[in-house]
Amino acid sequence: MTENAAGADAMSPVEALIVVDAQVAFMTGEEAAPAAAELQVQLKSLLSRAREAGAVIVHLQNDGAPGTADEPGTPGWELHLPVESGPRETVIRKEEDNGFEGTRLGDLLVEEGVRSIVVCGLMSEMCVLATARAALERDYRVVLPHDAHATYDVPAGPGSDAVSAAMASRVAEWALGDEIEIVARACEVPFAERLVTSGE
Repeated sequence: MTENAAGADAMSPVEALIVVDAQVAFMTGEEAAPAAAELQVQLKSLLSRAREAGAVIVHLQNDGAPGTADEPGTPGWELHLPVESGPRETVIRKEEDNGFEGTRLGDLLVEEGVRSIVVCGLMSEMCVLATARAALERDYRVVLPHDAHATYDVPAGPGSDAVSAAMASRVAEWALGDEIEIVARACEVPFAERLVTSGE
């Protein structure tokens, strides 16, 4: 695991931004993740800078089971942050934690010639972890900003204490092993400038 602290050498730019499940059910209201307000700030920052650079942007949108907070067609299923539709920004719906499984995410990244990505969003130990791990297994360079992913408190279980959301997020980072690049703040992530041709 590579962990860049403040003051470390500047990291290499990345080519694409994957925003995982930043949906209304998890980002707003009484049922929002504890760090949702701060997460929103970081996601907006990443989106703004990725758009300015012309990076590939993918919004993953989870299709939850009937009766869940993110059931398709319900208010909670909608993406919380606006999507700027265009050749480099798209929404991909998914049904599994892993954003590559059963979706066109892998094909899209190949078509765009992407080899490095930033992963952010919700939830740290589930869809963020699964998507980041799948990207690593496909030999992508994967950057995970510590302040740009979040989850919920984990309740106590048989023989175990409750785990705070912040701790669960950190454990998710650790579980990704040595290949993941962890940065403390989303603002430290640079995006590679990409020229947009007249046909795009």
